[in-house]
Amino acid sequence: MGFKCGIVGLPNVGKSTLFNALTRTAAAQAANYPFCTIEPNTGDVAVPDPRLDKIASIAQSAQIVPTRLTFVDIAGLVRGASKGEGLGNQFLANIREVDAVAHVLRCFEDDDVTHVDGKIDPIADADTVDTELMLSDLDSLERRVVPLRKKATGGDREAKHIVPVMDAALEVLREGKPVRALLAKDPSLAEDIDSLNLLTAKPVLYVCNVDEASAATGNSQSERVAARAAEEGAAVVVISAAIEAEVAQLSDEEELEYLETLGLDEPGLDRLIRTGYGLLGLITYFTAGPKETRAWTIPAGTKAPQAAGRIHTDFERGFIRAQTIAYDDYVSHGGEQGAKEAGRARDEGKEYVVADGDIILFKFNT
Repeated sequence: MGFKCGIVGLPNVGKSTLFNALTRTAAAQAANYPFCTIEPNTGDVAVPDPRLDKIASIAQSAQIVPTRLTFVDIAGLVRGASKGEGLGNQFLANIREVDAVAHVLRCFEDDDVTHVDGKIDPIADADTVDTELMLSDLDSLERRVVPLRKKATGGDREAKHIVPVMDAALEVLREGKPVRALLAKDPSLAEDIDSLNLLTAKPVLYVCNVDEASAATGNSQSERVAARAAEEGAAVVVISAAIEAEVAQLSDEEELEYLETLGLDEPGLDRLIRTGYGLLGLITYFTAGPKETRAWTIPAGTKAPQAAGRIHTDFERGFIRAQTIAYDDYVSHGGEQGAKEAGRARDEGKEYVVADGDIILFKFNT
């Protein structure tokens, strides 16, 4: 089960610089973590999680395997993309394939780097991309809803159910709002909206690309974006792509020294990856032992048998129970044995909803 976050943005906003830093980070990780693969337009990166090292230290694990998030570099957008202008068709097709969108917005001044519109205005840039996506969604829905209305009139049960949802989506789009605005108002529509595969229904992470001096505190432009994100219920991260490009080429020790001089305690990419992970509604559980400590990605709300199925389908099919230890209990009692002796290891059944940070040992029949 892969989770993909697409990186989009207008020309010269720093999208490629940011993606190149991500892929260099992924390449560096490949030496330490197995199964870390890179394709020309894809960066598969480890999700930073300090709990992994702590658990592995207690379990005396020989290997650490983090959970991962895939970033996809999506072709640049121009006005008219919804009508196929430029690489519009490719752009829209690629967005349909990702689970969330990281929208890079230029929040820095640089006379040597021209802006496609001749001025720095991240809100206008965001509107440009949103407009093309909304126009595409409008066209898609208007074409699909007409025959479905006829089916609904004829008594088709599925059509009668989905047409009102499509009409609600069309209403917000015609008001100049993305479909995620409808979801923010009525989350119960999520499953039906998801079935429509609409571009503007995807969760959005605004990435404010600022100058180096503003990396720690942001600036007036990133503050405007943060206000927009708050209104939409979107996420926002302030990052300097130029700094990340430098950091990606440094050793761990050099990286810490460099970041310290800039007033930063971690790379911006770490915050970007974690925020993207959270934006997708994902949590992490762990398995731990002498061989390895491994992080596993599941959607929040997943029950124990389905979480077991992330490891192997046999685990889900033959699920008996899950020995579960909360992260804080695992650490405070020195691992599995100490947690057992303290009565902090629980046997959970099929209805247990896995919590973020659980350390789990699954019992199953094959």
